[in-house]
Amino acid sequence: MEAKVLCKEAVDMIKNAGGEAFRLCFQCGLCTASCPWNNVRTFMPHKIITQSKFGLVDRGVEDWWLCTTCNMCFSRCPRGVSTIDIMVALRRILVEEGRVPITLRDALEAVFKQGNPWGRARNKRSEWAAGLGIRDVTQGDKADMLLYVGCAPSYDPRVQKVSKALVNIFSKAGIDVGILGNEETCCGNEVRRMGEKGLFEMLVEHNLELFHKYSINHIVTISPHCYNALKNEYQDNKIEVKHYTQFLAELVDTGKLAFSNHFEKVVTYHDPCYLGRHNGVYDEPRRILKRIPGLKLVEMLDYRENSLCCGGGGGRMWVETAKEERFSDLRVNQAVEVGAKVLVTSCPFCMLNLEDSLLTMDKGDELEIKDISEIVQEVTEK
Repeated sequence: MEAKVLCKEAVDMIKNAGGEAFRLCFQCGLCTASCPWNNVRTFMPHKIITQSKFGLVDRGVEDWWLCTTCNMCFSRCPRGVSTIDIMVALRRILVEEGRVPITLRDALEAVFKQGNPWGRARNKRSEWAAGLGIRDVTQGDKADMLLYVGCAPSYDPRVQKVSKALVNIFSKAGIDVGILGNEETCCGNEVRRMGEKGLFEMLVEHNLELFHKYSINHIVTISPHCYNALKNEYQDNKIEVKHYTQFLAELVDTGKLAFSNHFEKVVTYHDPCYLGRHNGVYDEPRRILKRIPGLKLVEMLDYRENSLCCGGGGGRMWVETAKEERFSDLRVNQAVEVGAKVLVTSCPFCMLNLEDSLLTMDKGDELEIKDISEIVQEVTEK
């Protein structure tokens, strides 16, 4: 074991990397009791905090890369200890030492080379928008609002349907929206959570230069992860950032978006961690769903502040998770148990994980996975 027992050097390394929060912990164990991993296996965040506090840093264990940064631990901690900060600090040290799981290393390298963690070609980022008539501000088009598409909605065939649905909705509502085309680059939210601070800072600098170059003042994101990064970590008060559910809720509330069709199904909503616990957006998605004619909204066992993580945050989208340890499987079962026919979400990572679980669990006859935008598009079509 490569550990440093009672080593001041190790403690200082963690502290300097942003993990000083460990000093507040009094080992109540509530973080461990709250962590979704303990639904499927043993994982002890409070043990990791103690190891950090005393320099017991075993750099070879898997545990440093398990955290999905779902924020459940912090939301329940009586001392306000940010376990995420400690985990990210440890990961920063491991990244600097080159001790990164190969799939995460590949994802980080792909972001550096191609601007997205899947390594898809930069010049194909906006192919999804062909034929939709959406404006490209990098080509001289003017728009009042920027749709920051994000990586998964740009490249993944399933999530591209969400991007297209939103463009159609904005068009019907008369919203003047544009995109950055092939110049758009990863927001870096997961890059930072994987511990690659230098790459994250490079992405922030690049994206802010783009926003300023094209006079972007209003941004709507598809992914809650992009929303979190742009809103909370880019630190530019001149740019207003909203998640698309917030924007659609405003359109519905002001009568700019009306629903002409019925959606006669029982629906349950999965709160994404980075929209809910990280940013407190719980009501707007539900307001949209409750206004849809015919739709019956039911809640799962774990919802709002207690929503069960899908398992995709913190870089876990690029780590293979054993089938018996997938949180998304548990979530699918929760949806079925409350009699839902549609499990709806508003996050690309959640959608991909839930779709995968639906397939591997062979429950496609019982449930379907949709994004809120897809239902809204359906009920606004003539």
